[in-house]
Amino acid sequence: MKQPLNLVLSKSLLFTLLLFCPQLIFAQQLNTVGMKMIRIEPGRFQMGCTDGDYDEKPVHSVIISNPFYLSSTEVTNLQYERFRPEHRMMRGMQHTSYSDNDPVVFVSWDDAMAYCEWLSKQEGKLYRLPTEAEWEYACRAGTITYYSTGNELPNIYRKGNANGDAGGFWPGVPDPLKTTPNLTVAQTPANPWGLYDMHGNVEEWCYDWYGPYQPTEQTDPAGCTDGDFKVSRGGSHTTEFGTTLSDVNPQKKMDLRFLSSSNRMGSLRDDRNWLIGFRVAQGDPINTSNAIINKYKPLNQKNVRQNKPNLTLLPKDYKKGAPWFQGPIPFVIPPKAPADTTIPFYYHNHVPSITEMPNGDLMVIWYNTLRESGRELKYLASRKRYGTSVWEPASLFFDAPDRNDHGGLIWWNGNDTIFHFNGLSAGNTWYYLALVMRYSTDNGASWSKPVFIDPQHRFQNMPIASMLRDKKGRLIFTCDAVPGGEGGSVVWFSADGGKTWHKPAEGKAAPIFKEGASGAWIAGIHAPIVECVDGSLLSFGRGDNINGMQPKSVSVDGGETWTYSQSDFPSIGSFQRCTLQRLLSGNIFFASFDPALKIKNSKGEEKVVSGLYAALSVDGGKSFPFRRLLTNEEKPGIYNGWGWQHEFEMSSVKAEPKGYLSSTITRNGLIHLISSGNEYIFNEEWIKTPQK
Repeated sequence: MKQPLNLVLSKSLLFTLLLFCPQLIFAQQLNTVGMKMIRIEPGRFQMGCTDGDYDEKPVHSVIISNPFYLSSTEVTNLQYERFRPEHRMMRGMQHTSYSDNDPVVFVSWDDAMAYCEWLSKQEGKLYRLPTEAEWEYACRAGTITYYSTGNELPNIYRKGNANGDAGGFWPGVPDPLKTTPNLTVAQTPANPWGLYDMHGNVEEWCYDWYGPYQPTEQTDPAGCTDGDFKVSRGGSHTTEFGTTLSDVNPQKKMDLRFLSSSNRMGSLRDDRNWLIGFRVAQGDPINTSNAIINKYKPLNQKNVRQNKPNLTLLPKDYKKGAPWFQGPIPFVIPPKAPADTTIPFYYHNHVPSITEMPNGDLMVIWYNTLRESGRELKYLASRKRYGTSVWEPASLFFDAPDRNDHGGLIWWNGNDTIFHFNGLSAGNTWYYLALVMRYSTDNGASWSKPVFIDPQHRFQNMPIASMLRDKKGRLIFTCDAVPGGEGGSVVWFSADGGKTWHKPAEGKAAPIFKEGASGAWIAGIHAPIVECVDGSLLSFGRGDNINGMQPKSVSVDGGETWTYSQSDFPSIGSFQRCTLQRLLSGNIFFASFDPALKIKNSKGEEKVVSGLYAALSVDGGKSFPFRRLLTNEEKPGIYNGWGWQHEFEMSSVKAEPKGYLSSTITRNGLIHLISSGNEYIFNEEWIKTPQK
């Protein structure tokens, strides 16, 4: 008998659904908090992407051996608030996630794990976070393209996402925190397995510690046994278009690559911000015995000597009381070790910090990136081993995956501890940074897990390469108060060796930087700090100029308040940062830039020179009568500056025109000054001696 057409069509549709989307027909469960749980069947897939970031490689085969359930959407505000009703007060923070059915944000990895534990008790079933492999397997839903939608992501999935440098906060670019995309879950089409919002909306915490992929086939991988960062996946709203993929493979274009099926992100497990939420899995316990040990160790952590030689020795050609100079010595050297070359090395190297180590080695850290606002920004390091004269090739130092790690400071406390401070962005740009710290007690061979000094992503958390311990034993360092070209700097203090921290500027209004005024901030951004012999604190900054000159800030109450005045140093601008140190003699060293510095040579003739110069004060910072162009007159030529300037000319009248400066004084009394790519070494006598 001939069947009705509508029955034939219904059978055909049912067959298609059974064949391609079995989860949509039979494998849905609704739990007690209203979550629709989608059954994910076992299978095999290729994890990673040959055209993606370095950490998405090598592409490798993964077997998911057991079925599991995954929530069809991210956990919503309403669902999470049944666990923690007080979290309702977080709704709408940073203009994000207002409604019951918006994904919950401002939850840490530990918060997400605690929710899973609570839900497991409610349901009598094991709920947990998905592993990174389970997440990618479910996101792909049988596809092998960049997204489950194909190699393009339709506009409907793009929530507040911008193009190019958008989100980078260049002039004319809107602040994503002032946009309010609709984040209500399940408003865009589900993937072929019935899962919503796997591309964008909010990032999602996964179970794993972040670490490198293995090249061999794995069954039910569980990430690394330990690490600094927990994995997040999926990308989020207000995520800018990816631009670095063209650097990896010019033939491929993947806009919004941060939202792709294979892209990897991560952050500190206790990070809470407006970009990260989570969804839950339900199934068998994770086989943690499958977790692997991350054996990668960057060059700067290898073969680190722990003994302390005689560190007061001076170079063989050094003569006491005579001027001594060496440089420029490049410290930005592309990686060479095979394990280190897998990490991209970009042309833009900037914002360095230098310190001496207890064992006599010198360590420089700096960031390496394509764009200053980019998520690809990471910190590299180079070590100059004691007794050697060259810097080692660069290797990885600190990198929260796909976060802008803007602003790094490394400093030795003079005993056995080296501190590292860094800004940690919620996503791209240096605007909204949390402040993290870690330390080493073995000369940088290993580091503690990073912890938050300030977990809030906000202004005043971008470290400057300047730190000291004052006469009272307090640790003091500075951070930019604002993300712009002027607006001041703030100080952080610790009176207990770095266990707890205090910021006098907290809650204080921005001061007016003018002659004779005072406030809780230092005038100028990028402000280095020094303690004078009389116990006062001295600083100079960039921007907030007073009468067209660099501002000078002095504190006589330990940094609680600062008084502002005009210095006699010319103002500096973009791509320039000054440095300040107290020498072993008690004199104060300062270095900055001057486009027209008037000096007298050894014959008493006045001449005008330009660029990087060194200055010396012998009266506690009241005046700096000794100034000298920081150039190697014996070796004029074209040098690489590595930062924004690239090549520059060095001669008897020209030095580096730009650069971010940092300095350290080694135990033999020598001054080690670095720009964005070069090191200069000299003594006080050299600064005092006129040029030829």
